[in-house]
Amino acid sequence: MGSIDTPPPTTENGLTTTTCNGNNKQQQTQIGDELDISAPAFEKTTENEASKKRKAGVLPLEVGTRVMCRWRDGKYHPVKVIERRKLHSSDPDDYEYYVHYTEFNRRLDEWVKLEQLDLDSVETDVDEKVEDKATSLKMTRHQKRKIDETHVEGHEELDAASLREHEEFTKVKNIATIELGRYEIETWYFSPFPPEYNDSLKLYFCEFCLNFMKRKEQLQRHMRKCDLKHPPGDEIYRSGTLSMFEVDGKKNKVYGQNLCYLAKLFLDHKTLYYDVDLFLFYVLCECDDRGCHMVGYFSKEKHSEESYNLACILTLPPYQRKGYGKFLIAFSYELSKKEGKVGTPERPLSDLGMLSYRGYWTRVLLDILKKHKSNISIKELSDMTAIKADDILSTLQSLDLIQYRKGQHAICADPKVLDRHLKAAGRGGLEVDVSKLIWTPYKEQG
Repeated sequence: MGSIDTPPPTTENGLTTTTCNGNNKQQQTQIGDELDISAPAFEKTTENEASKKRKAGVLPLEVGTRVMCRWRDGKYHPVKVIERRKLHSSDPDDYEYYVHYTEFNRRLDEWVKLEQLDLDSVETDVDEKVEDKATSLKMTRHQKRKIDETHVEGHEELDAASLREHEEFTKVKNIATIELGRYEIETWYFSPFPPEYNDSLKLYFCEFCLNFMKRKEQLQRHMRKCDLKHPPGDEIYRSGTLSMFEVDGKKNKVYGQNLCYLAKLFLDHKTLYYDVDLFLFYVLCECDDRGCHMVGYFSKEKHSEESYNLACILTLPPYQRKGYGKFLIAFSYELSKKEGKVGTPERPLSDLGMLSYRGYWTRVLLDILKKHKSNISIKELSDMTAIKADDILSTLQSLDLIQYRKGQHAICADPKVLDRHLKAAGRGGLEVDVSKLIWTPYKEQG
């Protein structure tokens, strides 16, 4: 096998010439110490000076500035500066910046160093008032899109001004990471922890009672004293290594509040209820010889006039993409069946929540339509599945399986079309073994 070698330099009258073989041929020329041909270097110096002047003119970056930022994938992405904070140094322009990647969800917002920003890409001529108006319009369209997707009034408790106030208040993540059990987890969103935790970038949670602390040593001392090896409350389901615990917010108020603080770190646009007395929490755990470790949960109101069978749902990031979200949704409907009524999740749903529900409704409904040979009505589907009629209708409409004939809706159940939609919906996840569910509805608990 041959090799490409660099030939030795040749010398003629004090002139040294080095030739570099390859696709790009370069020639470096130096005549003694007397002549320095440096036009490229001069141009580079001029460019550097111009760049320095530009940077001096834009630093420190103002909140609202748009610029390109190097992300964890090593590539540059457009960002908007949400907040900034001064670093402890003698340089008056030494700040770090909290940025929102405009291509991605808010959960990826983060603090970045100045060297991650391409200052030559700074947009300095942005009219903030015009941009604010555009942002407001975009946000309104986003809200409308959520309403279209869920067929309900998303965030009906917030008008546009209140929503923007919420965005302003929660725009910067206060806790960067948490430790829970054997996992260290990056957080996604702001959570309103008590003021004494404002200076903590990382919190340490007891995975059983969910008490949280500022320092690892505090957690270690706590774990030596904590008697719990599972969530407080009643175990209502066990199948293999999976267990579900029902926790009454009134009987276990501190646990319920801590669970809400934890959940808010991973849920945007979700009201944090301090009055947990009104809720039941269903905590899903993986069990081993060390105890029962929380993987996710859902909550529901004890008494819901709107037929909500789920208020909040979360699968913790280390356990996502394992079918637990679908399992939690399926479990909420099994409880509704036990109660003898239909149910629906409380709105607004998160983007991931809506995807999970759409997938669940699609699989359940199409499985029935495939097996059911004769005509079936939406009311009959609702009775069989405990899914609210409005959710059935919106799901079938999104799949183009509903036709309006002679004043009423008719379901089109072509087997090939159903198979195509089922394939697109993906696998169903973990099954709920109803025979392992031992549960009495809250109203019947005395």
